[in-house]
Amino acid sequence: MSDWMALFEAALPVLLKGAWHTLLFAVVAMVLGLALGFVVAMVRVARLPVLSQLAAFYVSAMRGTPLLVQIFVIYYGLPGMGLELDPVPAGVLALTLNVAAYLSESLRGGIAGVARGQWDAAFSLGLSWWQTMRHIIAPQALRLSVPSLSNSLISLIKDTSLVSVITVTELMLATKEVIAQTFQPLPLYLAAAAIYWLLSAAFERIQRRVEDRLELAHRR
Repeated sequence: MSDWMALFEAALPVLLKGAWHTLLFAVVAMVLGLALGFVVAMVRVARLPVLSQLAAFYVSAMRGTPLLVQIFVIYYGLPGMGLELDPVPAGVLALTLNVAAYLSESLRGGIAGVARGQWDAAFSLGLSWWQTMRHIIAPQALRLSVPSLSNSLISLIKDTSLVSVITVTELMLATKEVIAQTFQPLPLYLAAAAIYWLLSAAFERIQRRVEDRLELAHRR
């Protein structure tokens, strides 16, 4: 056990640096994915000709194929079409496109959960479709979508481990590098799992607080 403690102490700075990169990738991909997912959800809800079909295909393709394959297509496949990306932008792009598909469905479900009477009341006041969506429907849909959106962020934190296959230095690749130097896979993989769990638990706690605050504001 004392050997493990010494190993953890020596490896901790490297693992924490990798964890910081993991968190950074997850947050950046989540912000970009939320913006893209909102656009996709709006296109599908508005049923815009052609665009809604393309959006539906995009969501189906992203949700129906493994994230690892998507990473390979972007990093190794796009150069064949003349578009070559460095590992970090390629990893962020893959994570963003993947999570946006899931977030768009969460937002679409939240919009569907708003009572139809809200639409009718807004239209009776003379509001347009987009005004109704912006000022009445979207805020309520966002509150309903918070649990699902938070779960996507937690899953995204774990999914960042896949970008290590294209040499993006996040927690998993940092762990592998330390293992290559120490030849101690079990304790180091357990340490990495503990860090992933702590990050996920922290966001679960934030999720509960956000839900409580939104619920309190809704009751008022």
